Amino acid sequence: MLTGWAVPELSVSSRAVRAAVEHRSPRAGEDAAAGAELLPPEDLAAEQAVLGAMLLSETAIGEVCEVLVAADFYRPAHEVIFRAVVEQFGESRPVDPVTIAAALERSGDLVRVGGAGYLHTVIAAVPTASNAGFYAERVREKAVARRLVETGTRISQLGYHGGGDGAGIDDVVDRAQNALDAVTGGSGTDAGQARVDELFDDQLAVLAEVQAGRVAPGLATPYADLTRVTGGWRPGQLIVVAGRPGLGKSTVAVDAARHAAFGEGQPVVLFSLEMSRTELWSRIVCAEARVNYRTLSTPHGLTSADWQRLDTARWERIAATCAGPLVIDDSASITMTQIRARSRRLKQKHGLGLVVVDYLQLMSSGRRSESRQLEISEFSRQLKVLAKELEVPVIALSQLNRGPEQRLDKRPLLSDLRESGAIEQDADMVILLHRPDAYDPEDARAGEADLILAKNRGGPTSTVTVCSQLHYCRFASLAS
Repeated sequence: MLTGWAVPELSVSSRAVRAAVEHRSPRAGEDAAAGAELLPPEDLAAEQAVLGAMLLSETAIGEVCEVLVAADFYRPAHEVIFRAVVEQFGESRPVDPVTIAAALERSGDLVRVGGAGYLHTVIAAVPTASNAGFYAERVREKAVARRLVETGTRISQLGYHGGGDGAGIDDVVDRAQNALDAVTGGSGTDAGQARVDELFDDQLAVLAEVQAGRVAPGLATPYADLTRVTGGWRPGQLIVVAGRPGLGKSTVAVDAARHAAFGEGQPVVLFSLEMSRTELWSRIVCAEARVNYRTLSTPHGLTSADWQRLDTARWERIAATCAGPLVIDDSASITMTQIRARSRRLKQKHGLGLVVVDYLQLMSSGRRSESRQLEISEFSRQLKVLAKELEVPVIALSQLNRGPEQRLDKRPLLSDLRESGAIEQDADMVILLHRPDAYDPEDARAGEADLILAKNRGGPTSTVTVCSQLHYCRFASLAS
């Protein structure tokens, strides 16, 4: 017997939970409360009232269908009746006990639901069809509670046994989070719906503010010409910036992050899978202070004027923007699960105006995948979902294949996106980076870079030329 440890006696609820985890019922003779505790939440009277109201009133059918789906019913017979009513109603056929009994008889389900007599029983159970919405809400509440209980059991099993496929703990947590998010996913709620006529007042007010110049249509980009073409980065958009290695993708990412934070006062998180936080810090301060990047890392390279510019950038540009912190996350093996969780926490804590991910091809799911192409496709889809969920623009960097290097003009195309055509499909904007002097230092356009807006959902495509100031780790608008 172990000493020094207190071994408490299991309570009734603890025995019940253990029994559920071990897939067995409580032992005979245990407290009857344990068995009662394991009964799933349900309200059969409300289910009967819902079905009775639907059989009495076609208006009630539409009202109920806005709240419930067939899987929300606890009793299988009620689910079968509900499906028959909805199918009959959807085909513009009359709905009453006689027609539904005939439909159930044709499908061979009449005996399963208790015969034609049970249809009259559910009609007798409804006090008034006008309360169908209330009865439906009651059924939905019980259905959500049942799903919550089932989800709790699955999460317990994940905690005890993991994913069963060698998945890491982060992936297990992601599955648990997805299970919780899906608890209400089966209900017929209208949380994601909006009527066009009801949107007019709010959207016209926003449009008036934009037209008057009092607010921007989106978050301003670091480059004035690009903002004029696109209207800025908009909430819910996935913006992909793609280019060959060494052309400056990360520079564009840093430009976007520091402009949003220090220029627009928006909280920003930059996930970098390639560069460390110290390297990113060096790039940010060089761009803000206009200090040569090479001299920053050279002993005795900084002049007194450089030190003064660094000090000015710190206090007048960076520290003065407390409303828009720029958070750097340089976790080398970060997963999509962690990106989503950390972005959510930052939005709850500071608010969030922009998410930047550098870059897609370095991301890992933490588990084996059938192919790298499918894995990248899943990442791009999840980043688009993240943008919509958090209502912020998400900028993701991506590599291009060797296609541009095989062309005479070296200009990239959408088809050059590496490893996945799904990136093009999911992105609202695709910006391809091209620098002529990267291939020919003596090119007549040396010092310039093209931001090729190859895809712009809902807007024009165009090419915006910017100035390469890579010694400051930045690109800049030609006008400035």
